[in-house]
Amino acid sequence: MVPQIYERLLRLLRWRLWIIEKLRPSPWQETLFWAAGAGILGALAALLFRGGIGLIHYFLTGTAEGMVDSFRELAWWQRLAIPATGGLMAGLVLLFGKRLHRGQSSTDYMEAILIGSGKLPVRATMVKSTAALFSIASGGSIGREGPMVQLASMAASWLGRRGRLSAPQLRLLVACGAAAGIASAYNAPIAGSFFVAEIILGTIAMESLGPLAVAAVAATLTIRTVSDAHTLYAVPAFTLHSLWEIGPFIVLGLLAGTVAPVFLRSLRTVEGWFARTQLPLPVRLMLGGLVVGALAVWVPEVCGNGYSVVVTILNGQLIWTTLVLVLVCKWIATAASFGSGAPGGVFTPTLFMGASLGYLFGFAVNSVWPAGASDPRAFALVGMGALLAAASHAPVMAIIMLFEMTLSYDIIMPLMLCSVVAYYTARGIESQSLYSAALKKKAAEAPEAVQLPGIVADLAKPQAAPVLLTARFAEIAQLFLQTRHEEIYVTTPEGNFAGAISLHDIKPYLSDPAVAEHVIAGDLLRDDVPPVSNRAPLAEALRIFAQHAGQTLPVVDAGTGRLAGMLVKNDLLLALLEGRGAEKRGDT
Repeated sequence: MVPQIYERLLRLLRWRLWIIEKLRPSPWQETLFWAAGAGILGALAALLFRGGIGLIHYFLTGTAEGMVDSFRELAWWQRLAIPATGGLMAGLVLLFGKRLHRGQSSTDYMEAILIGSGKLPVRATMVKSTAALFSIASGGSIGREGPMVQLASMAASWLGRRGRLSAPQLRLLVACGAAAGIASAYNAPIAGSFFVAEIILGTIAMESLGPLAVAAVAATLTIRTVSDAHTLYAVPAFTLHSLWEIGPFIVLGLLAGTVAPVFLRSLRTVEGWFARTQLPLPVRLMLGGLVVGALAVWVPEVCGNGYSVVVTILNGQLIWTTLVLVLVCKWIATAASFGSGAPGGVFTPTLFMGASLGYLFGFAVNSVWPAGASDPRAFALVGMGALLAAASHAPVMAIIMLFEMTLSYDIIMPLMLCSVVAYYTARGIESQSLYSAALKKKAAEAPEAVQLPGIVADLAKPQAAPVLLTARFAEIAQLFLQTRHEEIYVTTPEGNFAGAISLHDIKPYLSDPAVAEHVIAGDLLRDDVPPVSNRAPLAEALRIFAQHAGQTLPVVDAGTGRLAGMLVKNDLLLALLEGRGAEKRGDT
């Protein structure tokens, strides 16, 4: 019986050694594998959410048409009642859903990435996403991208916890889920990657951008495989007819950079008004829906995230007088939905505001100076990117997103110029962006924000189980099959670190079970693995890693010398990367 057990253990170890020696997956390659899985799961979660919106919208309106078209067919009282009903239902879900996730935090994906451990609560996320279904499906002037990103991030967090990833790896995987959510919402994988890298992580280093790109591409491919995904905005070809048009585009950038802070302040102001009413959450959401419904009685274009209206603007099918009315009403409707606490995003409504502002500006310039704006629709497209760059403080992401959503290459030059001008103008007026205020509020509400590590103890984690010097070969082999690492540590009976055993060190014994049966840990021990103190700074650990070929270091207690855990090189690099990103966010 014993030889059979040995034979099985040795066979499994031979397979593991073959995989390591032939394929040699590095920790970063393993990270890309996890990122791809997060992208696929994120896309599937986004598809389910999108299907849920369509189902509830059909139940409320009796039609499967787009949001604006369906509201045009409704009676006036239905236009008034449906958004209010949807707001009330969303509020009730949030209110009674607290009982389902009692004891869980309401952590969102940004908090989990930046000031959390990377763990997103499943029940709390599902409650908030269900509430968002009612808000969005009933015509609320709010975007669906927010819940889609949250669900994709939750799926990534769940996957990482199942894989027992460390906290830095889990935070990066949640960021990959967020990139997958944006890519799924807009069919824009590059923009999804840069959204997370530029806005949330604050760095575009390849250590983080690479996994984000893999997740976003995996999500986009999944969406295109299982649905009829296409370019989000099908627009006519735009060209720069004259160099004189550059001047008006610069002015549009200044205008967008001025309007964006005003738009964001109006959202926060209305949010404060609703909060001061001290009404129950369901009543506040119902009032927000009632405002949207009252506007929809006369202007149904205010319903939904504004996607269909943007398409109409980009194709020049709205006269300017109508567009002025729609712009004003949409602004009020978005402030009412956001301010009342309706769960959702304001990303797509911001694109709507930019398209409207750009078209009206281009039309005005064309009326007095035709050579300065020969096609106002081009100004609408550029206005979308400019206002998004100014509101999000992420011009690179805005430029890439507009290109991916339209595939209009000729507009890139004025889009880049206008977006950069809008970004610097907005920064000069208001330091807060579309997301920084929400993140600052979350950080203030967090009971115990997770600090970036400064010493080895902050990143050290316990090994599966160190072995004693007298441990038999069977115990060593079993431990290698239970850990992903290629080294296990050996301790003295007192718990002091004695050395390490590498997976490659046991290779000579794998073909001879009779000899392996008599081998103990002391026979395989290597004493050239340098330990690091748990009180040592991370810079010291980085220096030791630079002189050591392994992927882990033993961590010993500074006072007793006992083995206290292990430090993984990948965790250290990710933590240092997070620190650089935090410094950059602080500077901006």
